[in-house]
Amino acid sequence: MPYVLGIDIGSTTTVASVARRRGATWTRPEAVTLDDGSVTVPSVLRLSADGMFLVGEPAVAEPGRTARGFVRRVGDDVPLLLAGEPCSPQTLTAALATWVVQRVHDQEGEPAEAVVLSHPAGWGRHRRDLLRDALREFGLTGVTLLPRTVTVAESHAARGFPGGTAAVYALGGATFEAALVRRTPRGTYETFGLPQGLDRLGGADFDEALADHVRTVLARELGAAGRRTAHAVLRGLLPECERAKRELTVDAETDVLLTLPTGPARVPISRTAFEELVRPAVQATVDLLVRTVHSAGLRPAQLDGVLLAGGSTRIPLVAELLAAAIPVPVEVEPHPQLTAATGAALAACQVVAPRAPRRAPEPVPAAGPGGTDAPAPVSGAGRAAVPAQRRPDLDRPAPGQPPPRPPVRITPLELPKASRRLALARGRGREG
Repeated sequence: MPYVLGIDIGSTTTVASVARRRGATWTRPEAVTLDDGSVTVPSVLRLSADGMFLVGEPAVAEPGRTARGFVRRVGDDVPLLLAGEPCSPQTLTAALATWVVQRVHDQEGEPAEAVVLSHPAGWGRHRRDLLRDALREFGLTGVTLLPRTVTVAESHAARGFPGGTAAVYALGGATFEAALVRRTPRGTYETFGLPQGLDRLGGADFDEALADHVRTVLARELGAAGRRTAHAVLRGLLPECERAKRELTVDAETDVLLTLPTGPARVPISRTAFEELVRPAVQATVDLLVRTVHSAGLRPAQLDGVLLAGGSTRIPLVAELLAAAIPVPVEVEPHPQLTAATGAALAACQVVAPRAPRRAPEPVPAAGPGGTDAPAPVSGAGRAAVPAQRRPDLDRPAPGQPPPRPPVRITPLELPKASRRLALARGRGREG
């Protein structure tokens, strides 16, 4: 069945959604299974010994071969070193996007009619051009780039948000974005004003705040265990704190569980106590959103709503502080980590038929984590290498655009060299 693809590559996780054509209409986008039954995959690339990029967390830590957080570094002239080879952030981002496109192609059995990739709202033309050039190196010549805040607004609008002007509050695993969007005469959304962001504040900071609390509570036991043993015990603390954080979005209390030499240890934590730990950080994001509204010459009460996106917006304190600061409806979807990718897929429907009247998609519920309507997982997810071979029928140039360049066929050992060529081909000292 013909389909379009929306991709959201975040600092910590990547998600994708597809919308399928049924006659003259499109279905509600569905999340794609990317990693062994999960609709999310870590935004992590590892350079294997034979020179191939592998997607997902390695089974054994390989710091010198593993790259994280490269999306927010697009435009940085300083490359990341993987196994001693310089790789530009835009090439790593394009490699991950290529992996997603080809993974979905394998599941669907045919190429997408259109691909929309979200990006941080603060990007200017220079960063977008860098990413487009990197995508072309992998043969993806027709990908549409849209600000993440726009795709978030598109997703909320499809679910019934009627407003024309809104603030977007996107809180992910490691970054925060605040921007204003407004509806255009065509019924789509655009960003206006000056987007703001915090590059190093997100759910990972909340996990670390809870981990600090646990380390304090168990300080005596960890000290008695010895340095080496304590280090081994604490290796699994952050994942356990992430699990507890998720539970506290729906439960009033939970336990952080660790195994000490003396036996299992339980550190009880209530939602109230956890929210007090993270309140300063959450308040900082709310304050930044309010400043973003004021910088555009608006008062918070003039907005039609605040649109939430990102898995960390599940924390009840987020909506509570937003409601206290901005007296308009706060909108959040059932699975906010999928919102940007869902909106990207909806925007891709408009790419295929830009002059078609805007109509609501069919009420097919979006698949959430563990949902039953997501495609079946593919064996080996999360460890597949990125083949650098173009699928000629994947993307078509828009009318008036030059035809695509011949495909760049990169053998595994040449891939890091291609990254270096990209980094050196761009000018230095440019912003945006």
